[in-house]
Amino acid sequence: MTIGRIRHTLTIGHRLLLMGFLCLFVVSVVSAPRGKRKKKPVDERVYLIHADELRYDIYGPNPDAQIVKGNVSFRHKGARLTCDSAYFYQTSNSVRAFGHVRFRQADTLNLVCDRAWYDGQAQMLQARQNVVLKHHKQTLFTDSLNYDRLYQYAYFFNGGRLVDGKTRLSSDWGEYHTDTRQARFNLDVQVQTPDHRISTDTLYYETATSRAHVVGNYTTNKGKGKVGPSIIKSKGSTITTTDAFFNTRNDKAELYGRSMVVDKAKTIIADTLFYDSKNGNNRGHGNVIYVDDENKNKITCGEVVYNEKQGKGYATKKALIMDYSHADTLYMHADTLRLETFFINTDSMYRKVHGYHKVRTYRTDFQAVCDSMVFNSKDSCMTMYQDPIVWNEGRQLLGEVIKVYTNDSTIREAHVLGQALSIEMLPDSTHYNQISSRDMYAYFVKGAIRRNDAVSNVRSIYFPIDSKDSTYIGLNYTETDTMRMYISPERKLQRIWMPKATGTLYPMTQIPPDRYKLDNFAWFDYIRPVNKDDIFNWRGKTGGTELKEIKRHTAPLQQIGRPETTAQPTLSSKPVERKKGN
Repeated sequence: MTIGRIRHTLTIGHRLLLMGFLCLFVVSVVSAPRGKRKKKPVDERVYLIHADELRYDIYGPNPDAQIVKGNVSFRHKGARLTCDSAYFYQTSNSVRAFGHVRFRQADTLNLVCDRAWYDGQAQMLQARQNVVLKHHKQTLFTDSLNYDRLYQYAYFFNGGRLVDGKTRLSSDWGEYHTDTRQARFNLDVQVQTPDHRISTDTLYYETATSRAHVVGNYTTNKGKGKVGPSIIKSKGSTITTTDAFFNTRNDKAELYGRSMVVDKAKTIIADTLFYDSKNGNNRGHGNVIYVDDENKNKITCGEVVYNEKQGKGYATKKALIMDYSHADTLYMHADTLRLETFFINTDSMYRKVHGYHKVRTYRTDFQAVCDSMVFNSKDSCMTMYQDPIVWNEGRQLLGEVIKVYTNDSTIREAHVLGQALSIEMLPDSTHYNQISSRDMYAYFVKGAIRRNDAVSNVRSIYFPIDSKDSTYIGLNYTETDTMRMYISPERKLQRIWMPKATGTLYPMTQIPPDRYKLDNFAWFDYIRPVNKDDIFNWRGKTGGTELKEIKRHTAPLQQIGRPETTAQPTLSSKPVERKKGN
């Protein structure tokens, strides 16, 4: 084999060998796990980008510092620091800046101050004097602020003020997270919006949503004054709370922790309250108490919903109304109380209050029970439906529908419509004066009944009393079409008027057993509320004692004139016939 052939053979072998090594290298690189790749080192150094003047002073107070002046600019991990002059400590990777200091990070954060210290190793910026931090649309003003780039939050400790649109927040201490855009304020926190002012000691604020969370109490005079719940004031109303969320942008509030709202003469307290000023919706849950000192009434319940713009709402879960405008407080309970307002914010405005079901009312001189009721402020009338019963001292009144008209919370007149029955228990608790009719009308003067009218199918049982010895004379049974009774202020019968009547006076010893009571007599003392707490205990009528429904038939239709003629009503007794062709 020649030398040339040997060289050629070796060249081919070397080539094959090199190709083999190359393939092994490629395979090893491809098959190597990604976790073992080397990461690109992160540059932690602070760089001096520009300065008009740079010098050293090894004999001065800062021998390790580079002294830079004039249009000074530094760069560190995507942030830019500019100032008039600075000490640059390249060894410790830090900067002490002076005059028109500006720190910019990305396009969202911009900070200016008079002087600052920046530690590149800890990524901490300490800004002092006339500090202004702008992040998105929020601006923070303070004199001492530290900004931690590593954990992305800034905090001040010598007083600060945050401006968010039309909202102003101030406190002695606070922190702001640039990543979550959440802020926390402590000690003498004040929030001012165009419509509200919040005073508290601890407040969390979400700048992205303008939502504030009020926590804890408020101490006046910076810790030296009185400690009490946090305060939210707005347009004549005051809210006291220890746990509340308030949105300064859309004026929505969520109040927890047994908060209280006072609006002039009205006060509402609840475990939880929700308020939305835009649509006027208000909700309260958990032991709700509403007090109206102007109209002297109070409502308690487990849940209340009210729209102040529409004047509509309801209260439920042991709903109770207390009216203390009278000498004695009136208590009324229903499963649900509903309010409607008509022609709101006008001179013609009036309201209706609906109560249903199982309505029970108590006052020392007045008690009532029915399934449902409606009170109309337009005519000051309370209408009771479905087996209503009213008691006044020893008198019981019932019918299909009972209407009670009031004047300044004092009863003015009462109408009992359909199957009216009035029963008065006499002092011996054995005999009863009774009147039964289709309808009854009672008229009052200064809250005392002075006249009682019974109309249509009147039947009465009355026990006249001897004025000398106060003994019963006998039983007077009467049937008539109309009966009118006049009663003295001392609640004694003065006289009776009837157009025509038939009746019998039975001596006490000759009263037939079936004449002591009317056939529709019913005494419901077991249903009557005995005190203000008893109104929550529903007791219905026993079976068979309910009012029977009376079907009323409409009058039959009448045809006037003959089919082939058209009759015209005239004053004549005879119909006038039109001739054909006219």
